[in-house]
Amino acid sequence: MLKNKKLLYLIPVLSIALFSYTYVTLSEKEEALDQIIMQSLNNIHYSPLEVNDKFSEKVFKLYIKRLDYNKKFLLQSDVDELKKYDRSIDDDINNARFNFFNKSYDIINQRVDEAQAFYKDILTQPFDFSKEETLQLDPEKINFCKSKEDLKDAWRKTLKYQTLAKMYDLIESQEKAKEKSDTVVIKTNQELEIEARKKILKSNDDWFKRLKEFNRNDRLSVYFNSITGIYDPHTEYYAPKDKANFDISMSGQLEGIGAQLQEKDGYIKVTNIVPGSASWKQGQLKTGDVILKVAQGNNEAVDIVDMRMDDAVMLIRGKKGTEVRLTVKKPDGTTIIIPLIRDIVVLEETYAQSVILKGKKNIGYIKLPSFYADFGGQSGGRSCAKDVKKELQKLKEEKVDGIILDLRYNGGGSLGDVVDMAGLFIEKGPIVQVKQKTGFPQVMEDRDASVIYDGPLVVMVNSNSASASEIMAAAIQDYKRGIIVGTSPATFGKGTVQRFYELDDYLPPAYSNLKPLGSVKITTQKFYRINGGTTQLKGVIPDIVLPDPYYLLDRGEKEQDYPLAWDEIPAAKYQTWKVNYNIEKIRTASAERIKTNEGFGILNEAAKRLKKQKDESIVSLNYDKYVAEQKKIKTDNKKLDDLDKELNSFEINALSADGTINETDTVKVTKTKEWYKTIKKDIYLNETMNIMTNIQ
Repeated sequence: MLKNKKLLYLIPVLSIALFSYTYVTLSEKEEALDQIIMQSLNNIHYSPLEVNDKFSEKVFKLYIKRLDYNKKFLLQSDVDELKKYDRSIDDDINNARFNFFNKSYDIINQRVDEAQAFYKDILTQPFDFSKEETLQLDPEKINFCKSKEDLKDAWRKTLKYQTLAKMYDLIESQEKAKEKSDTVVIKTNQELEIEARKKILKSNDDWFKRLKEFNRNDRLSVYFNSITGIYDPHTEYYAPKDKANFDISMSGQLEGIGAQLQEKDGYIKVTNIVPGSASWKQGQLKTGDVILKVAQGNNEAVDIVDMRMDDAVMLIRGKKGTEVRLTVKKPDGTTIIIPLIRDIVVLEETYAQSVILKGKKNIGYIKLPSFYADFGGQSGGRSCAKDVKKELQKLKEEKVDGIILDLRYNGGGSLGDVVDMAGLFIEKGPIVQVKQKTGFPQVMEDRDASVIYDGPLVVMVNSNSASASEIMAAAIQDYKRGIIVGTSPATFGKGTVQRFYELDDYLPPAYSNLKPLGSVKITTQKFYRINGGTTQLKGVIPDIVLPDPYYLLDRGEKEQDYPLAWDEIPAAKYQTWKVNYNIEKIRTASAERIKTNEGFGILNEAAKRLKKQKDESIVSLNYDKYVAEQKKIKTDNKKLDDLDKELNSFEINALSADGTINETDTVKVTKTKEWYKTIKKDIYLNETMNIMTNIQ
């Protein structure tokens, strides 16, 4: 036991009041984590919370959600029993007790054991797919079951749905095989139903095996992250193995798919796509997607729901050149299989690139995948601000009529480079305000009065443009320096900064035997626009919004649990740009074009359909109705696939300063052709060119 000894020297400049303790039989490590995490939050977090009954109620709500997100284990009576503690979690925290956690740990383990018997029994009998039954797929729209009988029936419906989906896949595979060969042995639907049930049994066996491997430390991480999670969605506790995985994903050097992942509510969610990676080049996997299954090439897919993060990552990672197939749930609730060839990050593809788009006007196009900088040599000494400056100078020599800066899917990066880059388009002045939890905001300014490019400017963003991208777009918008064009109603809305703290650093030498404790990532700063409003939560509202299939769905920071609020501080002093863009006239012209554009009409219909699917989130368990719905989805998706064709309204020219590509450099030739093909298929870029044409 710790016996009232002080554990930490958290931050020397801070005055720290240690909690008093009522001792129970707990491991010293758990007590140490309790104390250090809470003191870190209270002393470092941008918006610390008072640990009281209201605090307890929030932790309780988030913890129950994460403990059994799909409501397949706990009964309503279990939740009611645990709710007796919903105002005493603060007492547990303040006194280094784990009464609530211990109770929940015992209950969830018991219910997992009971549910294991459910699925084994249910899957022994064939399902009747002629019945008129439905299943609600959105856990947020269902309640906890009142009895074990109700819970078993909920399991029956879920397993029936899984079997139906698997059976449909088997039938489709059989049809495709039949088209290729006359020697394929055709199985009856009854035989395929038996095969599907066996596969679902195997999948659930594997899942429950993983659930049984969840130990006290794994559950404790969920508990601690329910505490950190009510401060804001980006403040998190990382157990030692989780931090190691995070470090690898951030390095961009690992052979794999190039996606940063986060475990949330038992699901593995994509939080960022690494520019230049396999996922980035393939294009289908997006931030916000949930990975449900992982298959190695043509092998059987492994269900990774409720899998330990490190185990899931090991399945997804792999050697360069090998194939992994991800079953992914999209924001609208639909699922697709994404095939990826693992690769290493190609740094050259993460850098700023530019071409000339030749249509009614000659438009310079700059693609910026991230705000990279030389963080300890990781980017080879390159700076995105310096690179964009060079591209601007080359485009000026080409005498382009305007420039499009593309920040779509740009998740952010170097704040210093944002300031320098914005300064390329304006005379000196403030770019962003950064505020700590105390004191006055720091105004970061461009102090260079020179303007590298003063012509027409359009900045493209979407819901995955975050952090540094939002600051750049906001500065251009506030100065009225250019037009912001978005394929979503707002950018992501992440207006905060986080920093990692190694918890081991705060243990006195006498307690070194408790290491490793892990790390905590804490929000320490908030970004504000020069007009005074924060980019947090609301993001940047584009001047012109172009419809994409997901533009009607809520995405971004506002969809997270307990995001920090939008607020504002006094505006900085700045002078708007000398040219009036007449945005209202340009917006009206764009809207008229979109009305008569067949491609945007298809996208608009897709957006309405996906919004309806997400809102209803109910699937039929009747075979005929399920098949009809799947065929309709395929037909609708084919309309979107048909949009993936090259547009003939403009040409792409390389910059003279870049010279011609050596034809013997086949790798560079291939990559350039692929990039040009992507540009030619981009309906949003095509309309953005039209918008640029409307600028006088």
